[in-house]
Amino acid sequence: MPYFLALKAEALYLVHRTSEALEAIGEAEALVERFEDRHWCAELHRLRGVFLAAMGAEETQIEASFQEAIRIATEQKSVSLQKRAEATYAEFFRQKESPSGGRGVRLPL
Repeated sequence: MPYFLALKAEALYLVHRTSEALEAIGEAEALVERFEDRHWCAELHRLRGVFLAAMGAEETQIEASFQEAIRIATEQKSVSLQKRAEATYAEFFRQKESPSGGRGVRLPL
């Protein structure tokens, strides 16, 4: 179920309903905790970072989400999810550092 909620969140993000996307991630994380099914946790944290960046949240919150995604993926030995989280984190910094960067960074999924 967390996987499908992540897909729902991605769809909401694509139609600029980012706060609802963040709510779907929250639902998915609650299910992860309830059923202790953690195999999609890294991706949930990465998506949370993407959505927080789009909403112009505090940089510390955004960074914490990406760092947690990388940590979990590394711990689970999921190279693909680790690389994906690292690439999104790097893109966040690239956009943030650009002249037009700053609050409300729109990252690709």
